[in-house]
Amino acid sequence: MASPYERPDQAAFAKLEAQVRKLMEELGALRSRAQRAEAELGEARSKGGVLAGPELIQVRQRIVDLERENQELRLRLTSAREHMYAVSTRLVFLEDRNEKAG
Repeated sequence: MASPYERPDQAAFAKLEAQVRKLMEELGALRSRAQRAEAELGEARSKGGVLAGPELIQVRQRIVDLERENQELRLRLTSAREHMYAVSTRLVFLEDRNEKAG
């Protein structure tokens, strides 16, 4: 015999069950990702601990670029110092000459 009465908490339980099911699916996906990452890490450790993913390659290239830029800036700074020293020396010479003439 079916009752026309529907429990008020039944809809809430159905919603909760759907959310739990969704969370279980997400947990399974995360578990799979973690297992793949652990496998990759184990493989990297067996090769000497070096990972060569695209991000690592990009970071290494960026480091090379920054080191090159740093070297260029050092050369420019050295050149600017030399030029400044030459201008300073010339200025001192002109001031001395001006004082002697005046």
